[in-house]
Amino acid sequence: MSKTIRLFFLLSLWGLFSPSFLNAQEKKDITLESIFRQRAFSEESVYGFNWMNNGRYYTSLKNNNLLKYDIITGEVTDTLASHKKLAELAGVSSFRFSDYSFSKDEQLLLLKTESEKIYRRSTRARFFIYNPAANSLKVLADGKKIGYATFSPDGKKIAYTYNNNLYYTRTSDLKEYQITSDGKFNKIINGSADWVYEEEFSIAKAFFWSPDSKRLAFLRFDESDVPVYNMQIWGRLYPKDYVFKYPKAGEKNSSLSVLLFNTENTQTTVVNTGQEQDIYIPRLYWTSNPDILSIVRMNRLQNKLEILHANAASGQTHTVLTETSDTYVDIDYNDNLTYLKKGKGFIRTSEKDGFKHIYHYKENGQLVRQITKGNWEVTELIGVDEKRGLIYFNSTETSPMQRETYAVRMNGKGKRKLSAKDGFNRVNMSKDFKYYINYYSSNAQPNTVSLHKSSGRQIRVLEDNQELTERLKGYKIGKKEFFTFRSENTELNGYKVYPHNFDPNKKYPVLMYVYGGPGSQNVKNSFPGSRDRWFNLLANKGYIVACIDNRGTGFRGRDFKHATYKNLGKLEVQDQINGAKHLAKLPYVDASRIGIWGWSYGGYMSSLSLFLGNDVFKAAIAVAPVTNWRFYDSVYTERFMQTPQLNPNGYDAYSPVYHASKLKGNYLLIHGTGDDNVHFQNSIEMVNALVAADKQFESFYYPNRNHGIYGGNTTMHLYRMMTDFVIRKL
Repeated sequence: MSKTIRLFFLLSLWGLFSPSFLNAQEKKDITLESIFRQRAFSEESVYGFNWMNNGRYYTSLKNNNLLKYDIITGEVTDTLASHKKLAELAGVSSFRFSDYSFSKDEQLLLLKTESEKIYRRSTRARFFIYNPAANSLKVLADGKKIGYATFSPDGKKIAYTYNNNLYYTRTSDLKEYQITSDGKFNKIINGSADWVYEEEFSIAKAFFWSPDSKRLAFLRFDESDVPVYNMQIWGRLYPKDYVFKYPKAGEKNSSLSVLLFNTENTQTTVVNTGQEQDIYIPRLYWTSNPDILSIVRMNRLQNKLEILHANAASGQTHTVLTETSDTYVDIDYNDNLTYLKKGKGFIRTSEKDGFKHIYHYKENGQLVRQITKGNWEVTELIGVDEKRGLIYFNSTETSPMQRETYAVRMNGKGKRKLSAKDGFNRVNMSKDFKYYINYYSSNAQPNTVSLHKSSGRQIRVLEDNQELTERLKGYKIGKKEFFTFRSENTELNGYKVYPHNFDPNKKYPVLMYVYGGPGSQNVKNSFPGSRDRWFNLLANKGYIVACIDNRGTGFRGRDFKHATYKNLGKLEVQDQINGAKHLAKLPYVDASRIGIWGWSYGGYMSSLSLFLGNDVFKAAIAVAPVTNWRFYDSVYTERFMQTPQLNPNGYDAYSPVYHASKLKGNYLLIHGTGDDNVHFQNSIEMVNALVAADKQFESFYYPNRNHGIYGGNTTMHLYRMMTDFVIRKL
């Protein structure tokens, strides 16, 4: 071997075993930058998905283009909307749209641009009507930012809201018709939801086209007597007041009306919703008969739900179904009410037998049969294939920590499981019920999007997140382990996140994460999100992160969920304290260093757990917490607590402001001053109570940030601060 070759060989070996090479082979540390800036752990999906009338095709948004796909081949068959073409037609350099919808005949597209968020679900945006065949692009409503533009079923009209009024436009000539004229901010809202309906009944759009496109049913909110909440917007020489209507528990709600507008004779009919005025109408549906409107009505305490059928011409109603409860009647956020064609009745879900199940009723409300039964819950009614007599749904039948897809006959027989893997499944069914898209993940498997025949047979994988799977292998990620334990004779589910180099012979501090609110769930077999990766970061710094779903959380039956009725905080906090005691007995846990943190209801829980469990918890972080249930909104709070007038002790007994004197450990209180949901007032009063009790603590506020506390560098700042607090104080 020549000297030159030998030297080259030795240098190569030195390179292979040099520290820089060895370090390159080591797994990376998880950092806040990798989580929140680089988004190294974010999952991919199939975006802007929409089934076409011909079940052979679907559309999806990709790179700001709307593409048409062939289900069988998976190939792109057409570009239905090109951002370059749209920019050319609009006479601009760039045209971006965030959402779209088709007219019924799929000849027109409604494109949503420049969307502006208002509250959690409400937006305003500019809309364009695109006609690919005519190569035309027309701006709707003269380019004003409007709300919830929606095609009529025949595609000839588009309804929308603007400045609290309801309008519609003809697609043929864009002639605008104003349906209401009395809309005024903080007074009257037509066709959109007020704040509390949007937040607690999950609706923002409050108008609905009849099946024959002749009528618009809409809600009218009279907020005149609802008390206002005042938020200051900082950043100017003189801060600006933002005043909006917010009904706190026990206070005046909006007065509500249901109206029907006839586009043919321009007449508006007021629907008779009964003598009682202090009610909720969380849902409106059109039946298969365009002359019959369905109205879901609830009393103020939400322990009585009725379905009314209204004659669209006269506005007269009659009650077809009534459901009552000693606690509260669950309202279906997934809109689990489906009217069948040709007057064959309706399908709905109810937890009246103790678990949420599917029921079939005749048009007059007479029960035909209970379709599903068992000690498990139907979590979503996916669709009803009337032609084949099948109902598709997701449930917890295998485990409350999973979601699996099933099909069952209308007669309740022949139930079969369609999903194949343990974990979380979510389904988007084609209009003809021949195919569905399945979104699947588990604790170990990131989001996998696949196409299936309605039989469950997989045709093709559309997104497998393989790149993310490979990338994860390069990071130090500790094991996540599910566990159960008993709290006061009730078995609870939990999980633990371990350090990547966990040593069972060492003692580790524990940080518990809690939400714990009614019907919620944190312990589930689904892929971890960004917050969970922060748990991995903390674990790698020498902590075990644990989470427990206490009594009152969801998907384990009515009794488990309703156990906290009229006494929010009592059983939930006891379960978290018992959970901490359970963890403290583990041989690898340092019982003197157990902390807890949470956000929103979780901030309420972490505060109360530290105060009442001051012999168990060393530290707590409370982000945007409710600290007094009298400060929170009417719909949510009264559903679980009744009104303060009826249940004063329930409100006060477990509100953290009344337990401030019990603080012994380390407490960090965080809130955004622009929080329209859980008001900054909650933290102000918590600070007052702690100061009065002469308790030292740490606090931080984020100017103008809402309940999510984000924007710009905010998320990084927040999580860096919380990380530092955990390291210093736990």
